[in-house]
Amino acid sequence: MSTAVAAKKTNFIDRHYHLIRRLHSLSGIVPIGLFLFPHLTTNSSIMWGKALNGAKFADRGIDAAGAGVATFQHEVEFIHGLPALIFIEIFVLWLPILFHAGVGVYFAKTGRFNVSRYAYQDNWRYVWQRLSGYLGVLFIFMHVSSLRWGWNYGGLMPTFHADAAASSLATHLQKGSAGLLMAAFYLVCVLALVFHFANGLWTAAITWGVTVSVAAQKRWGQVCTLVGLSLAGAAIASVFGFATLDPAKAQVIEKQYQETKLRNEVQASAGQASAAGIESAHEGAMR
Repeated sequence: MSTAVAAKKTNFIDRHYHLIRRLHSLSGIVPIGLFLFPHLTTNSSIMWGKALNGAKFADRGIDAAGAGVATFQHEVEFIHGLPALIFIEIFVLWLPILFHAGVGVYFAKTGRFNVSRYAYQDNWRYVWQRLSGYLGVLFIFMHVSSLRWGWNYGGLMPTFHADAAASSLATHLQKGSAGLLMAAFYLVCVLALVFHFANGLWTAAITWGVTVSVAAQKRWGQVCTLVGLSLAGAAIASVFGFATLDPAKAQVIEKQYQETKLRNEVQASAGQASAAGIESAHEGAMR
């Protein structure tokens, strides 16, 4: 059988395996993996906001105890205020995730687990990388469809509201039909995604030929471990913060935040109108 005939009998992925493998590893880092950093930083602001922004919202009548709620609300409003947000979501997140997940599932289904014969660390990492990928695909779909599209799965995952971000997310993790089991589910899934990214970061360097020697792989592994632990810490802080937040108290803080924000906007608008009137009168007097 000629080479050309043999090539026709293989599918597209097999014919371009090395290229697709590299694109798959790259998409897992940029943009998907990098998105974890701002996403988990924003979510963990429910915790670090209390420590770092204790006095930032004092002019809105919000004390240090409520600064986490106010900080998270501020971060969510910034994200939702980004220009062309829907296009950012489609081309920077959803399409890369669809590509990475589709190719990843294909590779996982065509791969072979051999831990029963070779039960050493790298093989177990191979297994957990694929299992965490399967779990990640399920979780990301449920997470996005619930918080972004409003699907509540029969009351399992209460809807998120951007104008009451902290209280609705706390309700999402605590008050659904599964109760606090939803928070536990989130914690397991987010930690699985963190492992998937950190471990994928390590294997990507091998795939791209960056870390060739064993010593280089070991050093890069230490960096990836540090990255994974940092993201895991932010994930734990995020889930714990919202799982222990009182939604009713958070709503009071959000109301103060929104009322003061509206009042400041009205005052700023009035000030601009007054300044414009004075300038117009001055120009008239000069004519």
